[in-house]
Amino acid sequence: MTSPVYLFDLASRQSQWLSARQATISGNIANANTPGYRAKDVEPFSDILDKTKLAMAATSNGHIGFDASRPEGMKVKKTDTWDTVHSRNSVSVEQEMIKAGEVDRQHSLNTSVVKAFHRMLMSSVRTA
Repeated sequence: MTSPVYLFDLASRQSQWLSARQATISGNIANANTPGYRAKDVEPFSDILDKTKLAMAATSNGHIGFDASRPEGMKVKKTDTWDTVHSRNSVSVEQEMIKAGEVDRQHSLNTSVVKAFHRMLMSSVRTA
């Protein structure tokens, strides 16, 4: 019997995280001129992934099993900013644009990995 593959679940979780991070970055940019606004960022995906225990598939009695748990919700944290202007606003548009570029690159990588895995999966189904 074949065990389910959880790569798509992991990619989906990262995609949701990237969406939340992009929304947070957009909110920071939208409030760049709001006096007293503090820039925010979401918890790093590596921290969320560390809290997530992916189920290991045991195909033999000799394999060690692990309990799976659901990832905790994404926490929004105060971000480290480059500077605070006179209005006590901590949003740096340049820093937010760098973060947006990181999100774009991570999303492209996520999509590429999913496409490659999908092609590999479809290739194995066609030859079986």
